[in-house]
Amino acid sequence: MESQGSSEVLVSSRKRRRERESSYCESEDSERPGKVPRCTVGLKQPAPFADELVPTKTPYLRVNMETAKRGTPPDRPVRVYADGIFDVFHSGHARALMQAKCLFPNTHLIVGVCSDDLTHQFKGFTVMNEDERYDAISHCRYVDEVVRNAPWSISPEYLAKHRIDFVAHDDIPYSSAGSDDVYKHIKEAGMFAPTQRTEGISTSDIITRIVRDYDVYVRRNLQRGYTAKELNVSFINEKKYHLQERVDKVKRKVRDVEEKSKEFVQKVEEKSIDLIQKWEEKSREFIGNFLQMFGPEGALKHMLKEGKGRMLQAISPRQSPNSSPAREEERSPSPTFRLPFFNKTSPPPSPPHHSAARSHPISEDDDEDDED
Repeated sequence: MESQGSSEVLVSSRKRRRERESSYCESEDSERPGKVPRCTVGLKQPAPFADELVPTKTPYLRVNMETAKRGTPPDRPVRVYADGIFDVFHSGHARALMQAKCLFPNTHLIVGVCSDDLTHQFKGFTVMNEDERYDAISHCRYVDEVVRNAPWSISPEYLAKHRIDFVAHDDIPYSSAGSDDVYKHIKEAGMFAPTQRTEGISTSDIITRIVRDYDVYVRRNLQRGYTAKELNVSFINEKKYHLQERVDKVKRKVRDVEEKSKEFVQKVEEKSIDLIQKWEEKSREFIGNFLQMFGPEGALKHMLKEGKGRMLQAISPRQSPNSSPAREEERSPSPTFRLPFFNKTSPPPSPPHHSAARSHPISEDDDEDDED
């Protein structure tokens, strides 16, 4: 929730910033289109320094605000002056200079940069020296002229020397050098053109980040090859930072191994889930096939029934026709039927002739007895 709230604040501040900037760049097409056409008309040279330009001999006649807003001839641009320290030149500085450049339709922007001596005396120590700050301002696309060693307070003589029409700065009172507002006399003279500060970025904020994360940046530069002497770091602190760097490397390796192991475990889980699903599908298919084969109404029961019927049909005798008494007797014997050897009154069956002749030879006396 906190990150969401901070992002909304940043978005709203950016919108307000764009609205302010658009008010300073009024034209027929006040709204910037979504996309800008390609062009190659950028400046190829840095802005010149004021002490290197050829002085003009025309008299200095200041332009009032109405004439400046209405527009001036091309050979007489409105000369706007903006001063500052511009240490660690950042986008906030560039946006302020862009607003000053867009104050009027035809503007010649002069930027004054204070020297190291004045800055250290009235504001404090700087990160960049004066030559670096002069060079950074001269390479800003909105600047037409750079004044080196600019004064801390602007005097009328200075305004006349550089033929300045208006002074651009944010309208917050700037108390310094024993004054509640160093631009008070400029505002009273009607030569002040206010600009807006860019929220969320300043030289002090950048330095605060560096001081807050001092150990991180020291270790960064030690890793990049800077010596402890160049960084003004003691021997013990140097060893401490090296040890911290090694510990961080080990932590990064452990973190990488953990991430890779998590990815591996995730892949194994995905594969195991796929295997379980496939196993469940196969098990259902196997159980279904088993029930179809061995279930109560399965194919095996029908096969057994059919086999049993065939076996009974093969074992049981076939039905004999009605005209055959022998088969009928064999199929359904009468209850009075007895085997021959159990019937004493019934004569024995007559044996065949060839066997009777062999077992009972007939003599002549027998024949005679029969005749008698």
